[in-house]
Amino acid sequence: MTYETQKAWKEVEAFLPEKYRYHAEYKPAEEHWNWKGNQVHLDTFRDPAAKAKVICFHGVGTNGRQISMIIGGPLAKNGFETITVDMPTYGMTEVDPRMKITYADWVQCGKDLVDEELKRDNRPVFLYGLSAGGMETYHIAAKSGRVKGIIGMTFLDQREKQVQMTTASNAFWGMTGAAFAKLSCAMGLGGFKIRMSVPSKMKALVNDRDCLDIMRADPTSAGNKVTMQFLNSYVTYVPDIEPEDFTVCPVLLTQPEKDGWTPQFLSDIFLDKIKKVPVTKTILRNGSHYPIEKEALEDLLHDTLNFLEEQLSSADKSDIK
Repeated sequence: MTYETQKAWKEVEAFLPEKYRYHAEYKPAEEHWNWKGNQVHLDTFRDPAAKAKVICFHGVGTNGRQISMIIGGPLAKNGFETITVDMPTYGMTEVDPRMKITYADWVQCGKDLVDEELKRDNRPVFLYGLSAGGMETYHIAAKSGRVKGIIGMTFLDQREKQVQMTTASNAFWGMTGAAFAKLSCAMGLGGFKIRMSVPSKMKALVNDRDCLDIMRADPTSAGNKVTMQFLNSYVTYVPDIEPEDFTVCPVLLTQPEKDGWTPQFLSDIFLDKIKKVPVTKTILRNGSHYPIEKEALEDLLHDTLNFLEEQLSSADKSDIK
């Protein structure tokens, strides 16, 4: 399965500024990585001369191609090797039917991919994550301990009731969603699937209504179905390191200014607990939750490049000492 035969991403691409659109001379290679029998799809811009790698993760309303367009490709144009992942059940990844995917599997998959990339060479690895992918970068970093920085939009601790209430589609799911998912699993209904747009505020994924309709109709991204087992794992996941004790790497939040799904105060709940490494917060002008706006994308690239260069510069100075 490749994006050559999938048209939804091309329809989304039409909403991006011209320079973010792929063409014959500018597009990612498509790789498949065997992870526990799952053929995990990767959009890659390989560059042996790049000084660092950035592994990019989507959330529960997007897929890897949608992320590679807005950040994987632009970073590659600026001298970084990028690998953008389709997490199991999303995008073009082919899931082993014998495996029941949970959010904990996503974190393990991400950690194993970091290990795989570090086996290739010893260049620094950074992580970028959009939406739920932001918190996933933290969870992966906490499990791995081997990444040099994480960039996220956003950092949502789903164990917090305020986060559940604000990001849910309605009061019912905000109040009872976590308990409902847990009960479903206890009753043997963990394999029951629902569209992710049912419990989550998918209607606020992007502020352009036409683009939103395309993404919500796409079964590989915002129209994807997940199991109750996945939902239960997602809202109860406990990181290997709690934020108060996190010392792995610096953190950057890139917060879209007009994000109707995950306002910044939700990320602040978590990030303000991190005291042992630097945490930087920036605003993406006019940005939707999934930013397609020119100003937001310019800010995303600018702020991410600044962060990456700062961390690499700090590492160089440390090596000199």
